[in-house]
Amino acid sequence: MAAEADGTIVFYDFSPESPEGRRKVCYDDEALQARKKNKPEHSAVGMAEEMGVELMDEAQYRQLQTIETVDRRTSSWIRTPEDIRGQGGALFGDHRYGAMFIYHNGAESYYSARGFRALLKI
Repeated sequence: MAAEADGTIVFYDFSPESPEGRRKVCYDDEALQARKKNKPEHSAVGMAEEMGVELMDEAQYRQLQTIETVDRRTSSWIRTPEDIRGQGGALFGDHRYGAMFIYHNGAESYYSARGFRALLKI
C-alpha cells in the first residue's frame, strides 16, 4: 500500500506468483479478437477492467520487486506503452536468476504461467 500526493491510496498486488485465476490470458481484447486458433478465455486488460483494478506499469512493477520478490515461477503482463502496443507487442515481467526482467511478446500470446499484476486506487 502507498499514498500519493493527492491523498490517493494505492494497494499493490503482492501475491508471490501471478494468481492462478488470472493466468492463461493474452494482453488485451484486441489481441484476444486477433487470435484465430486456441483463444484464451480472457485478456489481462479486460479481466482487470472487470475487477475494477489497473495493470501495473513498468515503474510500479520494478518498485514492487524492490519491496518483495514476486514471479519466481510465473510471469505477469504489465501495462504496455501505446507505441509498443501499436506495433503488436506487450510487456511482461518476472524474477529469475536473482534478477528482475522486463520482456516483450506478441500481445496475443498466452502461457499457462503468465497472468498479470494489478493495483487498486482509492
